[in-house]
Amino acid sequence: MINGITKTIPKKEGMAAVRRLYDGSISRYEFHMAGNNPKVQPGDYVYTIFDHHIVGRLRITELIPGHVNPKSGRPRTLVMVACPGKWLDEPIPRRGHQGTRYYDGADWPEER
Repeated sequence: MINGITKTIPKKEGMAAVRRLYDGSISRYEFHMAGNNPKVQPGDYVYTIFDHHIVGRLRITELIPGHVNPKSGRPRTLVMVACPGKWLDEPIPRRGHQGTRYYDGADWPEER
């Protein structure tokens, strides 16, 4: 069962860019994914990968279809998330990748 997507934060953006998603300094953030019919919905999650580890997750608040990738001209959907998200004390090893992958959250630790 899909409950989210993974997005890799490029190493060149640095840990400071990743941390701001989780430190309370911003309240929303915009990711994007190809196409206009994603298999996620508001309430699902974006799991962020940095340096080959899932470091946290953010709840999807809105999907905005109908946008266009400025480089390719192909359709894409904006994925709006609420910040701050949940930062993991112990990151989960996960190979980074370009683009978006669906993820079931199976490795995510249970909430206590």
